[in-house]
Amino acid sequence: MNEAICKNEQAMATAARELFLLGQKTVEARAVLAALNKEISEAKTQLADGQQIEQLIEANQQLVLAVLLAQSDAEKPQRSAEEQQRYLEMRETNEQLVLAVLSAQHLQASAEHSLAQQRNILTLVAHELRNPLTPINLLAGRLVRVPSEELPRIQALIESQVQHMSRLVDDLLDVSRASTGKLRLDCRIVDMVQIIQEAIVVCSPLMAAQQLSFSAELPECALAVNGDPVRLTQILGNLLGNAAKYTPAGGTVKLSVTTEGDLLEMSIGDSGIGISAKALPFIFEPFVQDAHAVGFNGAGLGIGLTVVRELVEAHGGTVIGTSDGDGEGSTFIVTLPLAV
Repeated sequence: MNEAICKNEQAMATAARELFLLGQKTVEARAVLAALNKEISEAKTQLADGQQIEQLIEANQQLVLAVLLAQSDAEKPQRSAEEQQRYLEMRETNEQLVLAVLSAQHLQASAEHSLAQQRNILTLVAHELRNPLTPINLLAGRLVRVPSEELPRIQALIESQVQHMSRLVDDLLDVSRASTGKLRLDCRIVDMVQIIQEAIVVCSPLMAAQQLSFSAELPECALAVNGDPVRLTQILGNLLGNAAKYTPAGGTVKLSVTTEGDLLEMSIGDSGIGISAKALPFIFEPFVQDAHAVGFNGAGLGIGLTVVRELVEAHGGTVIGTSDGDGEGSTFIVTLPLAV
């Protein structure tokens, strides 16, 4: 009996700790969302300037009439040098006003696009962060009256949902840090082969759960890289996780590692749903998702690849994505400089 009570207390303590950590990250996420709201307010301010555009257009029309009137008077032989100078000044002013109107119209269109994009981002973020909260709330309410034998299962469900939210918040924060130049690395000389092996161990259960055939080709020698081991693992985890997420059951995922000169090349290829030609040039942009990938095997914010690009470039490397189109799979190639 005492042992059962002890297990219950441990399970509840673990769940409470996970929820506390999530609360800390949620506070940071709110700061990011506040920044997005500020950008929306600025976009609204730009839209308010649309009335000025109408005033500029009206002034332009009046000035054009004045120019035409002055032009008709140009045929008069008694036209003075002062009138000619005034006519030239009016023409120049009209040209500048036309340019100002065109520029204002462009700014208005950009502001409208930015406002719509920020609204979509906020809606997407709110939706993705709300999804895991529903099962967490339901499970937390059952903790006080659930049988002791059910506690491990409920604990595992809560932890999985908390981890899902933590990944979303972490990615959101990483994109924010990268855009503001606050992304920091704790670099040191590491063995990339060991990091790859650890990432494989972490992702293998996911591959098995998705019924995927996974293979890896690694060199036998150590590969020294000057990098942040946590961030390097995150790069591989995001790419392998994407391959598993967007590859139907029975598909294949292959990881191969090669070296050429002073460069390390990691290739992650899959036989999944692929990337359309329309979306391929933008796959590393934040909050961009291919139309046929939305809702496939779960949802997401569309920032995982953005985080990968920022982290790879912060390590002095490059990342590219290729695909032959829908249903043709995809391949991502990460190149990193080897440490001398």
